Amino acid sequence: MKKTEFARRRRQLMRMMGRDAIAIVPAASIKQRNNDVDYHYRQDSDFQYLTGFDEPEAVAVMVPGRPQGEFVMFVRDRDPARETWDGARAGPDGVEADYGADHGFPVADIDEILPGLLERCSRVYYTMGVHPEFDQRVFGWVNGLRAQAKKGLHTPQEFVALDHLLHEMRLFKSRPELDAMRRAGAIGAQAHRRAMKLAAPGRMEYEVMAEILHEFHRNKADISYHPIVGSGPNACVLHYHANDRQMKDGDLLLIDAGCEFDYYASDITRTFPVNGRFTPAQRAVYEVVLAAQHAAIEKTRPGNHWNEPHEAAVKVITQGLVKLGLLKGKVPKLIKDESYKKFFMHRTGHWLGMDVHDVGEYKVGEEWRLLEPGMVMTVEPGIYIPRGTKGVSKEWQGIGIRIEDDVAVTKGDPEVLSDRVPTDPDEIERLMQAA
Repeated sequence: MKKTEFARRRRQLMRMMGRDAIAIVPAASIKQRNNDVDYHYRQDSDFQYLTGFDEPEAVAVMVPGRPQGEFVMFVRDRDPARETWDGARAGPDGVEADYGADHGFPVADIDEILPGLLERCSRVYYTMGVHPEFDQRVFGWVNGLRAQAKKGLHTPQEFVALDHLLHEMRLFKSRPELDAMRRAGAIGAQAHRRAMKLAAPGRMEYEVMAEILHEFHRNKADISYHPIVGSGPNACVLHYHANDRQMKDGDLLLIDAGCEFDYYASDITRTFPVNGRFTPAQRAVYEVVLAAQHAAIEKTRPGNHWNEPHEAAVKVITQGLVKLGLLKGKVPKLIKDESYKKFFMHRTGHWLGMDVHDVGEYKVGEEWRLLEPGMVMTVEPGIYIPRGTKGVSKEWQGIGIRIEDDVAVTKGDPEVLSDRVPTDPDEIERLMQAA
């Protein structure tokens, strides 16, 4: 992502904030995995969105209209001894030269400098609760200024939720963001194709996961969430994560795996037969789910409301379950009674962006919000029939199917960002048999 993209975002945010305001955004903290080993560092999405800076122990400050410069960053000082162990740091001079900061200061000096920036502002834009320890520091700076109000010092009078503005901005993807998401979708799709070619009876679920991870990392991407690689009965466990079962002939394999490229996520699910051939029962259920996905994607258009894709998927799945004999009754009443939830218990999608379950409101007041160009969402209907399900013939039991793609709302037809891996059952079989 180019520096100009981050600068554009900051300008847009500061226009929305107006004069006499300040925004304070801390970086993500380093998280300890165990003993003296840390998790791989991943920057806070809001901080990254505004700065493009991926180091910890940093704070971004925006002060619209400040004559000396509107964008200030507090970062770690250069430290040759620590950099020998942990790698190079930008330092205060680096964030000015490379990240567009008007002023860079050592983060160790923040207690002395930030109150002076707060002093001239009436409104403080800040997201409470995400960084609890930092919350206390912000309160301390503001309360310290208010204690001096009797001396005529101008002090902040109002805290405003920064996420209300910032997350609305993040909901609408720019061209560079969509380009990154297309790349994440393409890498994710290639990983799923690789998995389809490797899967076979006798292999382990974690072997397939290893192929997926290999494809991600060879393309400079990382996981956007822990992959779900569930065969046989595990395909009916929505958030299965052990990935340690040996696959058997006749199993379906459900893979829910996406990658993160340049801080933007893909989220893709495919379900296919381990031996390369769907059984009649598996194909019958699969075709219902695929028809539901097609119906939902068709509704992913500007002017439709957020819930219309889900409603379309529910209707097709309920009709299909009746046709297969898994539900009995009139379709409208079954939908009203939510009888389909016995087999399809989750929603059809969620916002997608820098976070897998990305930010953005789903409703405006009491009404579902209307879809607009630039929004990106997943479309992921499914049917799950665990073994032992009462009232269900054994031929259907153990079938778990989900099909998920990443879909961008455009001015015209929906754009499927993850379409480089097949969903058509005949194409899947051909791909697997050609391996």
